[in-house]
Amino acid sequence: MPSIVDQTVFSEPSGGLFPVVQLCGAVVFSALYWQYAIVEQSLSGGWLLFMIVGTALSGVAESLPKDRRRAAGVLRLAAILVLTSLLAILFLARELLGL
Repeated sequence: MPSIVDQTVFSEPSGGLFPVVQLCGAVVFSALYWQYAIVEQSLSGGWLLFMIVGTALSGVAESLPKDRRRAAGVLRLAAILVLTSLLAILFLARELLGL
């Protein structure tokens, strides 16, 4: 009997419009980070780096071919780890992100 993790994380990449939306989200987060770092010369946008990496990893995982289930699963797990670490830092050490 396959587990829930195997069915969701290591499922076939969805393809279609979903990875395009996620990769566009990473581009938008990059533009926001550029706005914080370059234009305003502020380091308060450090949390955006986590969002950029998390959404880009997820977008790449979903854009892989259907037969690359394991690679997509590893990329999804990496995205989950990055975004979960952002939540942990937000709750435990906000000063690391400049908030």
